[in-house]
Amino acid sequence: MKSLLLSLLLLPFSAGAAVKVATLHPLLADVVRQVGGDKVEVVEILKAGGDVHHFEPAARDIASMRGSVLLLAMGKHLETYLDKLRDSVGGNVKVVEVGRPIPSVQLDPSQEIFVCCPDHAKSSIDPHWWHSAENMKRAARVIADELAGVDPANEGAYAAGAKAASKRFDELKRWAQQEISAIPRSDRRLVTAHAAFGYFCKEYGFKSVPVLGIGRSDDASPQYIAQAIQVIRGQKIRAVFPEDQANPKVLAEIVRSTGVKLGDSLVADGTARDAHTFETMLAHNVRAIVAALKP
Repeated sequence: MKSLLLSLLLLPFSAGAAVKVATLHPLLADVVRQVGGDKVEVVEILKAGGDVHHFEPAARDIASMRGSVLLLAMGKHLETYLDKLRDSVGGNVKVVEVGRPIPSVQLDPSQEIFVCCPDHAKSSIDPHWWHSAENMKRAARVIADELAGVDPANEGAYAAGAKAASKRFDELKRWAQQEISAIPRSDRRLVTAHAAFGYFCKEYGFKSVPVLGIGRSDDASPQYIAQAIQVIRGQKIRAVFPEDQANPKVLAEIVRSTGVKLGDSLVADGTARDAHTFETMLAHNVRAIVAALKP
């Protein structure tokens, strides 16, 4: 009897209770809910409308994680505060970088998906892995495994949830491919301010032209701006795309210099108030790109 009581005290949550999971990105929160259903309670630390590049958890955020057994981060060095947060939450919360096992896209002019890249960003890792349906399927499997690790009694339910989520991601990928087929392959050039769409370009057959590299600075050398303008003119690129949380002056300069169309803003970080699930983000971006680039 004593050993049974001790075992119950050591459980991270009581039998039958929902598993409490804290997330550092709304896209992760959505996938956790898809995988875990009513067996999880999700605490969103970074909510829709937040800025992943400037966010850092406050004391109230850390307090809201109390009772969580998992803390899910995007990883790939996106959350620069993660080591400090690990110390704050202590050893009772497992911190999982969901993007860690996902193959990285490296910002490098030698990669086929890039038409040109700023020298200062060469060899940087693009952390925006969530622009790929295949990566979202990987994320669902990672999350299912982590949930099963803390709640083995419901392992089958989590596996089924990940399978259903993956099926939905496959459907969304097929929809996107169908929509993008309206754009001639020769026009599949995605000019954005920042290198946030490498995974999207790789999955859907675009060439990426990131004007400012991986960072969120609005600074670009005159030489690189001239190079970007040359690429846009030489490849007869039809549109450039700003991003929902960053609209640098350099894109406006390129538009003035080339007469190229300015497309609708794309959702880069997946935290837009109206597009913070993979489905809504992908639908918004695909429709904006197709509207600007199809004949």
